[in-house]
Formats: sequence, structure tokens, C-alpha cells
Amino acid sequence: MTTMTADATAATARTAGREGLGLESVSLESVSLESVSKTYGAVRALDGVTWAFPRGTFTAVMGPSGSGKSTFLHCASGLDRPSEGIVRIGGVDIGGLGEAKRTVLRRERIGFVFQAFNLIPSMDVEKNITLPLRLGGTEPDPAWLDDVVRRVGLGDRLRHRPSELSGGQQQRAAIARAMITRPEVVFADEPTGALDPRTARDVLRMLREAVDVAGQTLVLVTHDPMAAAWADSVVFLSRGRIVDELAAPTASAVMDRWETL
Repeated sequence: MTTMTADATAATARTAGREGLGLESVSLESVSLESVSKTYGAVRALDGVTWAFPRGTFTAVMGPSGSGKSTFLHCASGLDRPSEGIVRIGGVDIGGLGEAKRTVLRRERIGFVFQAFNLIPSMDVEKNITLPLRLGGTEPDPAWLDDVVRRVGLGDRLRHRPSELSGGQQQRAAIARAMITRPEVVFADEPTGALDPRTARDVLRMLREAVDVAGQTLVLVTHDPMAAAWADSVVFLSRGRIVDELAAPTASAVMDRWETL
């Protein structure tokens, strides 16, 4: 990805997304948070966060240790309930759902990619990829499965177990698993943190393609300015609040902003 391509992509995505923001066009938002706070005892990990992620955009979330990044991701994705405020996925207020319906929503409309891969050791790659569908009682669409597997480059590894794969291959399998349900939004928590630089670039390229080709929405939590530079914009957290946004980011611009937090 060249700087010129990244800037052009970012400008297009940001313009399209920002034109649709607001209550009158909530259908254009994959995820929205309204006055969301999360308190653990005396610690206020999130403090009145209001933000929206337009459909088909790639946003990186950054901040120093203790800034609330993980809490932000957990609340935005429905993995945790905020102490206050409203979180919507595709316009659905997930706070108003019971735990069973929240589980179904996460399984069908949200994809997750984590640093630790979280693959099932006893299952081969194909079964790991299709697990979310089988948990929901549905069979994978063979054409879509073939397309996803082709994109992540694991066609010759479907019968292998995770222990037989490299770290990069395991992360590719995790990305395929996140994509297989055609989710509304994919949340990625430090997905390149355990990878070497070359493999990390390959993984980020696949995540970028999920946005540009498949039209998915991606929210990436990272501490790496190089990873953040693949996004359309970077949102900065500090002490549980969003303090800035950087559009069309470059690694150097992200680093400059990071140093002021």
C-alpha cells in the first residue's frame, strides 16, 4: 500500500462516512456509542464516550496503557456492558437485549480477531473457520467459504490443525473465521502484536481488503503506528476519553500525535 493510495482511500472513505453521520442516518453506522462510560469500582475506564463508525471504513483506536482501549473495544463489541450510555450495532441497541440475543448478535453480525488467535487446537483449519456458522446451526455457503479461504491463502492448509501452522497462518485462519458470517463489523485487538513485521504487513493487507473489497467495517485496537497507518482514520484515547482523530494517517503523523498523549 503506497502513501498515495492510502491517502486517496482514506479521503474517499472519510468523506462518504462523515456525510452520513447523525441520528437521521443511523443506518449508515455499523457501530455507534452514545455517552458510554464504564466503571470498575473507583476506576472510570471509559468516561462519556460518544462516537460512530460509518459502514465500510477502517478505524484504528490508539492510546497509552490504561487509556481505556480494551474497555472501549469490549463495550463497543458487546463483549461487556457499559455502566452508562448506549451502544448500537447496525442501529440495534444491544443494551436492550437479553444475554441470549446478545450472543446471537455477536455471532452473526460481529467478527473478532485477537492477538492470541483463539483457535480450537483439536479442530482443523476448516472447522475453526466455520465454527461460528455451525454454532448458529447453519452450514457454510461453499462458494463463500472458498472465496474467504482463497483471500487468506489457506487453501492447502484446511486439514491442518493450528499447531501445524505458523503464527501468520493461524492469524489468517482467525481472520477467515471473523469473515465467514459476513459480519456487520470486525473488531481486531492487537492482531499483529505477536507477528514478525513481514507477516504483520500481510495480515494488515488482508484486513484492509476486507474493508475495500468486502465492504466490511473494521475497528482495530493497536499500539503500532505502522499498523494504524493502514486505517482511514485513527482515534486517540486518553484517560477513558476520545481526545483526537487523525484522518488519512501516516506512521510518522501517528507517532507525532502519540507522543503528545
